[in-house]
Amino acid sequence: MGISLKNTLGVVVAAGALALSGSAYASALAQFKTFVSSTKSARGEFTQRQVKKAEGSKVAAPSTGTFVFARPGKFIWTYQKPYDQLLQADGDQLYIYDKDLNQVTVKKLGDALGSSPAAILFGSNDLEKNFTLSEAGTRDGLEWLNATPKSKDTAFELISIGLRNGTPEAMELKDAFGQTSLLAFQKFEKNPNLGAQQFKFVMPKGADVFNSN
Repeated sequence: MGISLKNTLGVVVAAGALALSGSAYASALAQFKTFVSSTKSARGEFTQRQVKKAEGSKVAAPSTGTFVFARPGKFIWTYQKPYDQLLQADGDQLYIYDKDLNQVTVKKLGDALGSSPAAILFGSNDLEKNFTLSEAGTRDGLEWLNATPKSKDTAFELISIGLRNGTPEAMELKDAFGQTSLLAFQKFEKNPNLGAQQFKFVMPKGADVFNSN
């Protein structure tokens, strides 16, 4: 499957629109910092595809799905095709559910997020605590920002975020094995009303549970 479900934290992954006057002329860093501070919750859809594979590996099939998040640390990232899988965090625990295997892996959220893409999109606003941020120029009609994890204990070497008019529309994930995946975000809704129990994980009946806390 290329980059694994656990590493995709991921892949995990969302984007947001900004009500910024003149944001099209702002730097990627300024746009993204404003997005993070102004977007408390969001939902939408994503497409994920591998654009560079590790030597000797097969190219993973494209994936599609939905996301919803509420800062800090609450999110539901659902893969619908080609595999039915789920990453869900309630602010304390992360649940990784493989529907085909009826298997759930439970992790402490803080340890699982770390310097991952999920920490940028779903975590706190203190971006520069775990990442070195820098401008990355214009490409494919987007203004790009590079986020380099400060920790060496992470699956990703570089995370790049592409913005247009204040909206993160794409994210490139380069891992330590030479693979690169591209996430594209669609149908973004900023700050929707979300129920208090939205992120409470309900354990599937009969599931095998592996607790790695």
